[in-house]
Amino acid sequence: MKAKQKISVIIPMYNAENTVMKALDSVRVQKGSEYLFEIIVVNDGSTDGSRSVVEKYRKLHPQMNIILLNQDNSGVSKARNAAMEIATGEFIALLDSDDEWLPEKTERQMPYLLSKNKNIDFISCRRKNQKIQLPYVVGKNALAGITFRKIMLRNEAQPSTVIFKRKILENTGFFDPNQRYAEDINYWLNISVKNTMFILDEELVIAGGGKRTFGVSGLSANLAEMEKGLQKNLIEMWSKGRITRGEYFLYLIFFRIKFAIRVMRNKYLSVQGR
Repeated sequence: MKAKQKISVIIPMYNAENTVMKALDSVRVQKGSEYLFEIIVVNDGSTDGSRSVVEKYRKLHPQMNIILLNQDNSGVSKARNAAMEIATGEFIALLDSDDEWLPEKTERQMPYLLSKNKNIDFISCRRKNQKIQLPYVVGKNALAGITFRKIMLRNEAQPSTVIFKRKILENTGFFDPNQRYAEDINYWLNISVKNTMFILDEELVIAGGGKRTFGVSGLSANLAEMEKGLQKNLIEMWSKGRITRGEYFLYLIFFRIKFAIRVMRNKYLSVQGR
């Protein structure tokens, strides 16, 4: 009998007592009996009842391989890293504690990673109500390629949409442990050096309960800190020689304009009650 493919699901958790159960449920109901899940929840110093919720859930569902790690509040990057350091799966899937996978997510994404013909190392998908926008273009097999230059202009790979091969931990390493904002973009930029990355043009994730993805909740709500994270990424890519000095200043101007537009858009949507 063919061995099941093991997927390590990484869930960083901070004060998510009202949402983490839905995240865990969404893993439990995944279609595809050929996949075996290892679920690693990292309680990042929660001050609410998050830890108790996960402990009770684990007792109610003993058939699920749920590992709960507890640490002092250190940020999402250190939380994800702590889980990835002990992960044993051939594949790593990210899931934030306030997000949900649709039941067919794993079943739809995994064949692309398993295909020897496609040679894909990292695959994302669309979240609810998301449209894939330029510079990303959907081509054959409903896939849009992700490259370094595209990530620098726009990130379309929200963490909970991502599954990647274990080899990325070996050839890229982990998240920057000291980065709390735009940390996913930083990691994607580094992954892009040695790996092939794609977005599947299918809506398979509900992020933040379906709310818009910036300025409302979670880390993305702090637009100023997000901007600082992007600036940090820009400096790092320049220091690593990934971009030239001239490109650095062009990206800097682009980021500042984009930030100003995002702030104005956030205010407008807030007034509209959206």
